[in-house]
Amino acid sequence: MDRRTRVLVVAIIVSFIAFLDGAVINVALPSIAAELGGGLALQQWAVDAYLLTLGSLILLAGSLSDSFGRLRIIRIGLYGFAATSVLCAVAPTGLVFVIGRALQGAAGALLVPSSLALIIATFAKSEQGKAIGRWTAWTTSAFLIGPLFGGILVDLASWRAVFWINLLPIAVVLVLMRALGRDAPNPNRERIDWVGAVLGVVGLGGTVFALIEQERFGWDSPVVFVPLLVGLASLVAFVLWERRVPQPMLPLTLFRARNFAAGNLATVFVYASFSLGPFVMTIFLQQTAGFSATVAGLATLPPTIMLVLLGSWFGGLSTRFGPRVFMTLGPIIVAVGYLLTLSVQPELNYWLQFLPGVLVIGLGMAMTVAPLTSAILGAVDPARAGIGSAVNNAVARIAGLVAIASLGVIVGTQLDVDGYHRAATATAVFLIIGGIVSWVGIRNPAATPDATGAAPPPVEAPSTGSTHIPPHTVE
Repeated sequence: MDRRTRVLVVAIIVSFIAFLDGAVINVALPSIAAELGGGLALQQWAVDAYLLTLGSLILLAGSLSDSFGRLRIIRIGLYGFAATSVLCAVAPTGLVFVIGRALQGAAGALLVPSSLALIIATFAKSEQGKAIGRWTAWTTSAFLIGPLFGGILVDLASWRAVFWINLLPIAVVLVLMRALGRDAPNPNRERIDWVGAVLGVVGLGGTVFALIEQERFGWDSPVVFVPLLVGLASLVAFVLWERRVPQPMLPLTLFRARNFAAGNLATVFVYASFSLGPFVMTIFLQQTAGFSATVAGLATLPPTIMLVLLGSWFGGLSTRFGPRVFMTLGPIIVAVGYLLTLSVQPELNYWLQFLPGVLVIGLGMAMTVAPLTSAILGAVDPARAGIGSAVNNAVARIAGLVAIASLGVIVGTQLDVDGYHRAATATAVFLIIGGIVSWVGIRNPAATPDATGAAPPPVEAPSTGSTHIPPHTVE
């Protein structure tokens, strides 16, 4: 196995671990709530505690990756993920479990931006589109493989096995990384923005707490509105702090590049849907339609196959023709898939009411993911690939975090047929908005021939109000 192949395999497994754990838990939620108590609120916290620390610390992790080296940060994240997986697996109460999930998300934050930055630093510009396509196909498929994998573990063993199983891929990737050596010191590393990190965690934490607990306490309760006010104030303070600090965790100058700004705005709506949709589907199929955990996983498996088979192909097409059309049509096609599932009735006929929509969802996701990632990272100087990747991943996870936290506002306390209809409609609306944002905001970069006469994947073309980033080939 040559170095580039090994880097790609390591990057895929590392990100897959973090993404899979965020998705595999969906089918385990009813079993976790049955054993530990807590109802729908615990199920939301089981997902959002992980997304909270993952989304709020992933920016910090990007800075750490650029400063201390991708391989070093990945190793630290893997050891932390292993330890926190054990804590979740042995948790005796719901509180301990939620704390374990939050710590696990913090470890996961170290994995994702470093793995993608490793690809950018290893592959030449002309090969990055295809490599990113493979990375996104396999890692994003974790959101769909998760329900099937988790269902089998829950039905055959216990929900606790969902966390014990993490130790195996972690051990495998640590062995593979031995041949990659260690990072060279970075003499120009920047100071770490710890104040920004704290403001981000408090801001997101307070806001998410209010969204989840408002169903139980009400918006007028101090238990809800005080954390909400503190959270919103912290988010405002975070933006103000990032504007004035010399070395910010979130460099707002990145958003001067049009494709980076528009791509991340599209990410808000697209990935809110990518989190909310599967979350609602897997719980609805178990609690309302009466599917077992394994069957619920199988019911959502078709998009996985389509994403793996077509993700790299669409990544290559976006390199050749530009990402704009794929980022526009892809989310809209996914929206059509969710709208097709609105035909579900209390007596569910999966083959007629659910499967057609699931297949359309898979096609749209395969069309969307790789072009979206390539467009955003193509607008970032490769020297800042770590923080660029971290920003986009943070936006994606935070969007999913807020979407799931808002579930009670959308569907109420029960995910019955009417509740599913409302959630699927909201998901489709978010996706359509994401497609419109992409069409309006994204511009296909202008290709220029390289030394061999071939047209490499270009970077952001200059436009009014944006910063042009010159071509830069990564060695």
